[in-house]
Amino acid sequence: MAGQIPQRFIDDLLGRVDVVEVVGERVQLKKAGRNYSGLCPFHQEKTPSFTVSADKQFYHCFGCGANGNALRFLMEYDKLPFPEAVEQLAGRLGIEVPREGADDPRAQQREKKRKEGVNLLELAASFYRERLKMQEGQSAQRYLSGRGLTDEVIKTYGIGYAPSGWEALKQHLSERGIGEPVQVEYGLLIHREDTGRTYDRFRDRVMFPIRDLRGRTIAFGGRVMGDDQPKYLNSPETPVFHKGRELYGLYEARQASSKLEQLVMVEGYMDVVALAQFGIHNAVATLGTATTEDHLTRLFRLVSRVVFCFDGDRAGRQAASRALETALPQMIDGREARFLFLPEGDDPDTLVRREGTQAFQDRVTCAMPLSEFLFEQAAQGRDLNTVEGRERFASQVLEALNKVPDGMLKSLLLESLAQRSGLAQEQLKVLLEKRAQVSQHHASQRQAEQVEPDSASSAMQGAVLAAPAHSSRSRSQALSPVGRIVQLLLHEPNLVTSLPDHLEWLPEDDDAPLCRELIALLKAGRYRSPQVVLAHFQGSQQGQALAVFAKRELLIPKADREAELNGWVEHLQHVQRQRSPQEEYTALLAQERAGQKLDKEQRQRLASLVMELAQRQ
Repeated sequence: MAGQIPQRFIDDLLGRVDVVEVVGERVQLKKAGRNYSGLCPFHQEKTPSFTVSADKQFYHCFGCGANGNALRFLMEYDKLPFPEAVEQLAGRLGIEVPREGADDPRAQQREKKRKEGVNLLELAASFYRERLKMQEGQSAQRYLSGRGLTDEVIKTYGIGYAPSGWEALKQHLSERGIGEPVQVEYGLLIHREDTGRTYDRFRDRVMFPIRDLRGRTIAFGGRVMGDDQPKYLNSPETPVFHKGRELYGLYEARQASSKLEQLVMVEGYMDVVALAQFGIHNAVATLGTATTEDHLTRLFRLVSRVVFCFDGDRAGRQAASRALETALPQMIDGREARFLFLPEGDDPDTLVRREGTQAFQDRVTCAMPLSEFLFEQAAQGRDLNTVEGRERFASQVLEALNKVPDGMLKSLLLESLAQRSGLAQEQLKVLLEKRAQVSQHHASQRQAEQVEPDSASSAMQGAVLAAPAHSSRSRSQALSPVGRIVQLLLHEPNLVTSLPDHLEWLPEDDDAPLCRELIALLKAGRYRSPQVVLAHFQGSQQGQALAVFAKRELLIPKADREAELNGWVEHLQHVQRQRSPQEEYTALLAQERAGQKLDKEQRQRLASLVMELAQRQ
């Protein structure tokens, strides 16, 4: 479906569903006076601290602070995106979800194309499964049998076989009226530019369908059965598949257990499937890429503990080092990462077959904590009995700690570093704060330079230097000051009350229209969470832009976010004061001529500038 979901529909929907029923289907609740209580599904506890109010249509946990309405509960418990949670609630009542702009022909065409792509991939998955059962799939059957896989596991993971012919799938889909261009677009065919010929991407391979969290096939991975190269072949990037976000086996892991506690990250499809054959159903694999920030964000939404499983050789250690770098900024309190190194020459598949289920699970349980791996990495090749060795060791660990969000884990790591290096903890804390300030100051200068060369005003510098240490991570490039304000308001909608009543401080840059629209929405007083804000803009260009901002994790502690916002606003006010009336008049006039409607304040300002400039002549 295309377009935004109207807010009035969401409000009406929440008024018609019962949060007690929604929660009670997933959590065992007991009547406790006017409310209901039970064990919180969002953290481990032995004494119930989770309450659901039928009167207020609200749930709240006094242990971990989780709270919200029926919609929020579905998003958090079932890990559903906002639109899908709305769809599920509406489905309970048997009503259709309306969409604003759904009558837009272009939007309808995009939605039709997306559905065709998903249906196409499901058809291909069915084709591969059927070919595995046929005479031409006997070699694949023998291969899978030789790997010890039962029919049950093969069925659970939807494993199939791609015939060796060059056009087997192409002909199958073409007979069903599916054109070659869409087959190419969704990665099933390869198009040769020089000859114009198209042919099947996957040939004579065991096929592993890659599914999204709803179980829909979005891509494939194919494995050779002999020594041909490449051993693994994945679908290319398509409109529905992005390697850096998806994980093989995640859907199946969630199906196997509704209450996952940890997930084990391995390197290949066969590792995931082999572990499942031995009763270990919580393994997932990346798809030919290193572990990304998006991977970990997705995993930590589902579980509090992730165990990285690597080969014990040099390449495995290097991959683990990269995973450590990616994990550090994600380690807020309550999350745990561990590193399991297998004996050289072994992978999870061979090891679990040789040692058995319990022995492998024992290895996972005893995996190295992130803290130990961090210190081991920093100590490697250094003599800690020397002053120079301890200095380099401490410097490397401090550099890593600069990426860890503020919290208990960071404090404990600092304490452990003090014990290992012989330096006083307070001394290390001062050094860490200086590193963080320098990093943040440099990042702020880069951001400011994108707007004005001389924009490092004293007000902005004061706000930056007063802010606590946090990482200067960026997904692609540094945000502009207006972009930073958008990010802060998206993550903390309540901060809109601290903004000036007028918007004269807001410059006309690329992010300004989005910022102005976001501020107007928040000042209306109806949106108080990032999820609802994103839902309001769902399906629009603004929604796509805000989704990018939402993915950039905001590592500034809550207590300091208002000061950060005020600092940026003061900085922009300083920049505006440096502009001449003529420049301001020209900018507003250009905006109006470009078809961008001026708001009331801008029109008044334009009129006053006309008078001011006329008097000067």
